[in-house]
Amino acid sequence: MKSTDYFKKTIKAYLEQRASKDELFAVSYRKAHKNIDDCITYILNAVQKSQCNGFTDDEIYSMAVHYYDEDDINVGNPINCNVVVNHTVVLTEEEKEQARKDAIQKAQDDEYARLKQPVRKPQAKQNAVINQPNLFD
Repeated sequence: MKSTDYFKKTIKAYLEQRASKDELFAVSYRKAHKNIDDCITYILNAVQKSQCNGFTDDEIYSMAVHYYDEDDINVGNPINCNVVVNHTVVLTEEEKEQARKDAIQKAQDDEYARLKQPVRKPQAKQNAVINQPNLFD
């Protein structure tokens, strides 16, 4: 199974979080014959069959839950593809402040390094002497 590792981690994190809150799903999630690789294969085959290119998080998560809930499910053949996971990173106020401080520090360090470089004097242009024949000599 060759899919984006981040996609796999995202699905697994969702399923583990759901299993921790939903006791009925936790039983399905712990079935011995179920695993995350087959779950990803099932999702990728379902997406391919739909012939759609974009899905919401809830649609994909529901496919993953469906895989674990159903005992007799056709997983399909492994698909070699790349999966794009679109997630917005939400920073806490502390993380935003730290990022701001880091950016200011980097700008100061860059400017200090630039000022520390030796000043290059422009080289004087050498006047090229052009030998032109003179008709009056």
